[in-house]
Amino acid sequence: MSASATVSASDPARSASVRPATPEDRGATGGLAQFISFAIGVEQYGVDIMAVREIKGWSQITALPRQPDYMRGVLNLRGVMVPIIDLRCRFGQGMTDATPLHVVIVVQIGSSHVGLLADQVLDIVPIDASRVQPVPRVEAGSRVEFLSGLVTIESGMIALIDLSHLLSVAIGGGADIAKHEQKAVA
Repeated sequence: MSASATVSASDPARSASVRPATPEDRGATGGLAQFISFAIGVEQYGVDIMAVREIKGWSQITALPRQPDYMRGVLNLRGVMVPIIDLRCRFGQGMTDATPLHVVIVVQIGSSHVGLLADQVLDIVPIDASRVQPVPRVEAGSRVEFLSGLVTIESGMIALIDLSHLLSVAIGGGADIAKHEQKAVA
């Protein structure tokens, strides 16, 4: 396998570095994209491994006032303040009662790093783009705008998260969080 990630259940505070697949690795796999799959409850989700910067065990975070419910706070990761998003809450399934067994998947969205709170990391899954099915759109405004597609694997189905849309929600004067973060950096 061209990338590796492990988070030890016996030592969840340890961080796992993820080495993104190189162009040479992708060529060796026949052009397959690789995704980190993880669980939130019994559901499986995935994010492109190229966006993943680190996987670490849950640790205390600092809550910030006047944030959406799914924005749990920030984590100081080697001097960088990383906002932590509770994916269970973001997907409308209630707040996660985070324990040391939960993980934070640090991803890069544009120029920002964001932590995604999940129950556990499952695997690195190679996925051929031709196997990705569109997400059914039953009604306008449903929560599926966070998803880029669905793929069936042996153990079930993985919903692929569209990171660029995960934080695109109205706040304050109608700006989205990504734009708000860009202004804060400037």
